[in-house]
Amino acid sequence: MFPWHKIDTVLLDMDGTLLDLHFDNHFWLTLVPQQLSTQKQISLAQAQALVEESYHRVLGTLDWYCIDFWQQQLDLDILTLHYSLVERIQMRQDSMPFLQALATVGKKRILLTNAHPKSLELKLEHTELARGLDEMLSSHETGYPKEHPEFWRQAFEKYDLDPSRCLFIDDNEDILEASKLAGVGFQLGIKNPDSKKPHKDFVDFPAIDDYQLLHQELLKVSNS
Repeated sequence: MFPWHKIDTVLLDMDGTLLDLHFDNHFWLTLVPQQLSTQKQISLAQAQALVEESYHRVLGTLDWYCIDFWQQQLDLDILTLHYSLVERIQMRQDSMPFLQALATVGKKRILLTNAHPKSLELKLEHTELARGLDEMLSSHETGYPKEHPEFWRQAFEKYDLDPSRCLFIDDNEDILEASKLAGVGFQLGIKNPDSKKPHKDFVDFPAIDDYQLLHQELLKVSNS
């Protein structure tokens, strides 16, 4: 699928790419409206409409991914609610073998996530993800989401990357496009970010639903 001899670094999204997106979808689309409905004494349908309208207003901005912003906006203890669902935080079953295979063939593995540092810390605490990575960067450290070119400029500079020799993997096609515009040489989509939902279609980028496909390629690289 990829000319691995032209790739030095694999840049990886977290939620939906290495971790099952079911946790986040359940949290933001089910638990938050339920809590809002109880707190404000409004119907669940009203709470869902309120939440969706709020989400839509800041979609694609750093606020959309910010726990502190939503804590203030919705007047809910978002972080404590996160901790109430920790048993749902799961890695994709194919993630760690793939990350280990990348290390075996000498590829650097850098996590690039829009997740808030508090959310990132929680997920690292409850998974083995950190063992499969060389570096980690939250977009909140740069002041820009991954949708913005400035995020990419700062990431390339921070890790002294040649973007043309990087592969970026994400479940969001808009963010894959942003990485391409920023100069990242190779992109890959993830069709099944949420294990409980149907597969997604990707229009402009190759996409897979199992890292085993890449794992096999990497085994050939390591044996050659």
